[in-house]
Amino acid sequence: MATYNEIKGDTIEVRATDPANPVEGEVWYNSTTGTVKGYTFTAAAWASGGAVGSARQTLAGFGVQTAALLAGGEEPGGALNGKTEEYNGTSWSEQNDMSVGRRILGGCGTQTAGLVFGGYTTGNVADTEEYDGSSWTAGGNLGTTRRGLGGAGTQTAGLGFGGFTTANTTATEEYNGSAWTGGGSMSTARQSLGGAGTQTAGLGFGGASPSLTNATEEYDGSAWTAGGNLNTPRQNLGGTGLQTAALGIGGNTPGNTTETEEYNGTSWSVSPASLGTARARGGAAGTTTSGLYSAGETDAGNSSNTEEYTEEFNSTVAFTTS
Repeated sequence: MATYNEIKGDTIEVRATDPANPVEGEVWYNSTTGTVKGYTFTAAAWASGGAVGSARQTLAGFGVQTAALLAGGEEPGGALNGKTEEYNGTSWSEQNDMSVGRRILGGCGTQTAGLVFGGYTTGNVADTEEYDGSSWTAGGNLGTTRRGLGGAGTQTAGLGFGGFTTANTTATEEYNGSAWTGGGSMSTARQSLGGAGTQTAGLGFGGASPSLTNATEEYDGSAWTAGGNLNTPRQNLGGTGLQTAALGIGGNTPGNTTETEEYNGTSWSVSPASLGTARARGGAAGTTTSGLYSAGETDAGNSSNTEEYTEEFNSTVAFTTS
């Protein structure tokens, strides 16, 4: 394929406005702004964000990159907590605690309308709590008491699936803002899996079944069907995004990994961007273009790290002489 220079030459074109459909590598001088500009490729990357206030693992995470929520988890030494922290895109701030401190719980929703469910205290629990941006209130209990389940959806249309009761389970439940009802069973019973999507377009992937699995399943609001397999089988990974545009982040393979994978609704591809710190059991939020992964477990112990994900993209940039 011919390059831009071979087609256009080395002369920089003078334009009053930026081109509507520039070609990668194209350079021009914008005479209106007095700026030399170009259309360039930016690779996918993880970058450091603000540190979490309480280093912990096996917590719930949801929301978007600039308005995320972390809830619960296990502190160093094994103590459980119900701590809640909000992220504004730069830093975390502690909010009111959950009523039931727990770990290995499911979660979904937004920073101002969150939902957590299930988990483990001294045993598996079915408790559900709803967050309004300030405090937590009790919701309807899960029908199947469990831990290590996947979550997706919103506070008024939530989805909980898989997990561990006295064994790995295929159970799926749907939340309507007050109560849980049974949904279609997963094909593969598993725990410690990733989740993404909505109640009517959910995604479950990875986990332990009982050995590590790369299986992906898609939910249509009533039944699960097989999707494309993860490239790397793993458990305790972060999941976020949509059924057609999801992230699978970190996890145990069996050791902690930095690997990130992107799902396009059909297949997973390994991102060229790796986490700065290999870890699992963290809280994930955001989208495939603006993801977030926070806290979790590293080889050295619990983490307070936050990392922000940007997908590869093309964009117009201004060049400087400095």
